[in-house]
Amino acid sequence: MAKSPYRPYTPKPEQMALMPEVSGNTINGVGETERRRATPIYWHDPDSLAHGALQKWFYTQNANDKHIIKAREDRAEILALEVPPVGDEPLQQSAGEWTEQLTAYADTLDMDLLGITAFKPEWAFDGVEISQKWIVMIGIAHDYERIREAPALSAGAEVVRQYGRGTKAAKEIATWIRQRGWDATPHGGPLAGPVLLIPPAIECGFGELGKHGSIINKKYGSSFRLASVLTDIPLLPTTKTTYNVDDFCTRCQVCANACPPDAISADKKMVRGDLKWYVDFDKCIPYFNENAGCGICIAICPWSIPGKGARIVEQLRRRAERQHNSA
Repeated sequence: MAKSPYRPYTPKPEQMALMPEVSGNTINGVGETERRRATPIYWHDPDSLAHGALQKWFYTQNANDKHIIKAREDRAEILALEVPPVGDEPLQQSAGEWTEQLTAYADTLDMDLLGITAFKPEWAFDGVEISQKWIVMIGIAHDYERIREAPALSAGAEVVRQYGRGTKAAKEIATWIRQRGWDATPHGGPLAGPVLLIPPAIECGFGELGKHGSIINKKYGSSFRLASVLTDIPLLPTTKTTYNVDDFCTRCQVCANACPPDAISADKKMVRGDLKWYVDFDKCIPYFNENAGCGICIAICPWSIPGKGARIVEQLRRRAERQHNSA
């Protein structure tokens, strides 16, 4: 299978001069067999991070590109939107009624996936305590024709645009909840916020973790972004799903071959007590920083091609059935 046309890749010396002595993989807990919460590493307050200088440097790159400028201006307007205070009279109704009404409201918003799951303390970053019982997950799909241009700057702007859509949807849902007398805390990327988003997104049924470190959804592949709302309204969880993504990713090499810095491993790694797919942070981040967030791996993933996910799911189902019958 063809290797990336962007190899070999050599990071800019001025960026590498900002690389801290501590490995990002060490901070992320690669090789650790004991479970622990994640340590903030990127997309938090840069002054508190070992890699904070790199995060700041990211924003100096491609800052004059018209696509990036427009996308950031539009997102700034969304970030400026205020969520109202919590109403005085908490609406009292069943978890079923809340879930049905929230789902119906979400269907009217500019978003593509909705999921609900009970919040687990281990999803909060180290040092963060979350009091809310539920996390509402939001999925925002990319325009495939735009994201497939990665690593072009137009694809980087597409990522910014979709993070903005996610933030807007999260604020709208939080507003809807607060108007009914209950607290709700919205969060949209790219800043990481107080909690990990991939684990609850998997738990609520968005999909399974792929080799490239992103979720694979059977409809959108990996071509979508996440946002969330933390709340205490009574809710019913959506169902976790599985369609044997591991079987596919173990055999597929598309993202690994396409990655310019060769950051995607062929095998799973032990990370904070979990054996999982993992992307080498130290290899990935320099190319990511120089190319507006890159996005090649999610764009080139076969699942991300519109309409292909359902066919892959069926192929995997038939493969599993054949293996079962021959056992």
